Amino acid sequence: MLTRLINHLRGQVRVRAECAFPERVLNLCGAQDLAFWDLEWESPTAFTCRLSRRDWRALREAGKKLDCTFDLVGREGAPYFLFRFRHRQALLVGLVGCALALFLGSFFIWDFQVEGNVTVPTERILRALEKNGVTLGTFGLSLDGEDIRNHVLLDVPELIWIAVNVSGCRAEVQVRERTPPPVMVDRREPCNLVARRAGLVKNVQTIGGVACVVPGSAVTEGQILISGVEDTDTVGARVLAGLGKVEARTWYDFTASMPLTVLEKRYTGKEKTGVSLIFGSRRIKFFSNSSIDGTEYDKITSRHPLNLLGVPLPVTVVTETWRFYEAVPRARTAAEAEKAAEALLTAQLREQVEPYGEVKSTLCSSRQRGNTLVVTLSAECLEEIGKTAPIYTEEETG
Repeated sequence: MLTRLINHLRGQVRVRAECAFPERVLNLCGAQDLAFWDLEWESPTAFTCRLSRRDWRALREAGKKLDCTFDLVGREGAPYFLFRFRHRQALLVGLVGCALALFLGSFFIWDFQVEGNVTVPTERILRALEKNGVTLGTFGLSLDGEDIRNHVLLDVPELIWIAVNVSGCRAEVQVRERTPPPVMVDRREPCNLVARRAGLVKNVQTIGGVACVVPGSAVTEGQILISGVEDTDTVGARVLAGLGKVEARTWYDFTASMPLTVLEKRYTGKEKTGVSLIFGSRRIKFFSNSSIDGTEYDKITSRHPLNLLGVPLPVTVVTETWRFYEAVPRARTAAEAEKAAEALLTAQLREQVEPYGEVKSTLCSSRQRGNTLVVTLSAECLEEIGKTAPIYTEEETG
């Protein structure tokens, strides 16, 4: 790849050689130390190959002593390309200016790539970098990695490490997020473990206090599961932290009313398109009126960053398309309404249960009331139902 690039920069030619004894031409190239490549035989007496401009002149002079015919098939490379513009100085100056601008622009940052963030938004990291002087158009060689790290970590405390590596026009930002410390439980604070909701106890694990329920017993919401008050035969009752884990079977019932007539989008075929350029942090619009008649439309935005020879440019083409529609009533079947309601109720169920346990089984039923379908989702779950409730002593209440 590098050799091909060098040959194109210095210029190369493709030559056709025809001779009764073509091996003499090859021997002559070896004797004169002339490099050739891409050799292709056309016949037993003719072949084509590529040479550099300098070697082509040397071969042409040395080949005069041979009974051989050389034909120039084609010229390739930058010198021949620029030679076409010898009478167009303005265009040549423009090409040189573009090449110079591309070379100088490669020392500035025109693109960011953030890796390693999961919970911290990329936009927040980029804003913190911009606040500390790292933005589009920043001179890449002037960055102080340690200074950036110290300031950004103060602005984004959720991060424990950040590094900005500049590769050409792209700044690769690598971050590591801070792992939140576990919640420490104060085992000296007097408390009871009470039921967060009603259920049938399956398993009881006591860390402190006295268990008040056993597996197989039914409990109601607010009932004490593990008591923080322990009776002793010597000093009477003592107050401590009732802690542990109580798993129970729980049941849920969710209900939703779904109309059997819904409004559906129907596109009218009318569209409006606007094109704009984002140069760095500035936006240039190529459409005069950005106001939209009506409110029922979908806006589709597509961004196309530009690059030249694989080098990202600080220019992004933004195309915005507004597709207009009208709301048309449509009747849907009971099965469709039930399926939509089941999806909504299942999401609601998992949102409540998954922090504490898992859903074991579900059953969906429905009944129609006029133009409305009433859908009920019943579920059986296995979850931890305990939550702590403080015990207030006489000293605290007094």
